[in-house]
Amino acid sequence: MKKLIQSKNLRLIIGAILFLVLTSMFPEFKNELENITPEITPIPTITVIPTITPNAIPTKIIEASKSSSLVKVTKIVDGDTIKVNIGGSIETVRMIGVDTPEIKDPRKTVQCFGKEASTRTKELLENQMVKLEADSTQNDRDKYSRLLRYIYLENGTFINKKLIEEGYAFEYTYQIPYLYQAEFKAAQKLAKTNNLGLWNENSCSDSAKQNLDSTKKN
Repeated sequence: MKKLIQSKNLRLIIGAILFLVLTSMFPEFKNELENITPEITPIPTITVIPTITPNAIPTKIIEASKSSSLVKVTKIVDGDTIKVNIGGSIETVRMIGVDTPEIKDPRKTVQCFGKEASTRTKELLENQMVKLEADSTQNDRDKYSRLLRYIYLENGTFINKKLIEEGYAFEYTYQIPYLYQAEFKAAQKLAKTNNLGLWNENSCSDSAKQNLDSTKKN
């Protein structure tokens, strides 16, 4: 092995000496070597386009895009329930956090201020384009398969809250506190203070109001 290494080193030394002799005796040889430029093939640039899958999109963005779409109100069922056209399908929507006096429950008579509440909802929503907002603290649907939603007009009017603050509806919490509970309770307190709607002393008897407030439906 030692002899092999020595032989290799000797060849390198001899080669170097020959190179020096040749370049000193023939300058043009040196120039030719210096002018030789290795041909380099450029490496093509590869552009990587990321693939976006539904799972890669944050849930909040998906929810925002869903809630930003407008749907057409097709029917007013009563003060707190409407029907809308969602992509060609008619869905019944129950307002979250709101309860209006009953007018269509076969188990009950028409309740005090029920007709007025239904009329007000009709004035606000009939044939309107609205935005629906779900609440992650609540179920998507109730036991009657109605969508549970907050409702907004195109101009931003918050219908659920408006019905309460004008005195056409009670604040209503079903089992679990919802997103705007504190806001709706404050709206009801204001309506009571100002004797608006069903809170007006001339609208319903005290016993009727107590009955309405204690027999809220889902």
